[in-house]
Amino acid sequence: MVTVKELSDNLSLEILTTCDEIDRPVTGGYCSDLLSWVMGRASEGDAWITVMGNINSIAVAVLADISCIILADSSALDEEAKNRAEQQNVIILRSELDQFTLCNKIGELLGV
Repeated sequence: MVTVKELSDNLSLEILTTCDEIDRPVTGGYCSDLLSWVMGRASEGDAWITVMGNINSIAVAVLADISCIILADSSALDEEAKNRAEQQNVIILRSELDQFTLCNKIGELLGV
C-alpha cells in the first residue's frame, strides 16, 4: 500500500489542490470518464484516473470516497472544481501520462 504523497512522488504528479489528505492510503485504482460508472464501481481508497476536471467529478469523488483524482493527459481542472475540491478535502493530481500508462504504473506501485 502507498499513500497519495508517495504516489505523487513516485509518478512525478503535479498536486493541484491543497488539503489534509495527502497521507491517505491508496488501496487500489479505478479508471473511467463515465461518472455514473465511477459512483457505482470505484472502491473506497481508490486513485481515480480520469480526464474529467469539472465540479461533477468532485461530487463523485466524495460519494465514492476515493483517495485522490488523477487527471491524465495534462487535462484541465476548472477553477470551480478546484475550489470545491479544496472545500471537500479532495486531492487532485495531474500527469502528462495517458490513462493506460498511469494505470500500469499505479498497479506496479501497488503490487497488483
